[in-house]
Formats: sequence, C-alpha cells, structure tokens
Amino acid sequence: MAKTSPIEYMRQVRSEMKKVTWPSRKETTVSVIAVFIMVTFASIFLYFADQVIAFLIRLIMGFGV
Repeated sequence: MAKTSPIEYMRQVRSEMKKVTWPSRKETTVSVIAVFIMVTFASIFLYFADQVIAFLIRLIMGFGV
C-alpha cells in the first residue's frame, strides 16, 4: 500500500466529504424521535422481563413472594 502525505490525505478527506449526503433537519428529527421511542419500549420490556425473572427465582428459591 502506497504511503500518502498528510497534505494529500487532507485533500482526499475534503474530496470525500463533498460526496457525503447529509440528512435534512426533518430526517434527523424523525430519526431521533424513533430512537427515543424504541429505547423507551426496550427499557419497559427489559424492566418487566427482569421483574418476571426475579419473581420466578424467588419462587424457585422459596424466599416468598
């Protein structure tokens, strides 16, 4: 692999950055909202799964409910 000088490297980076398609403000907002919703659902699911598993373990171990 050929070595590239720092100046040439920066030129290549600038050239590649011009090719990037950045999301619009609306796309970013929709994505952020979707992430928050999925994180909320996942955390609620994991909370209830943890509670069920803890209940079952207490039941099996005989610590009472």
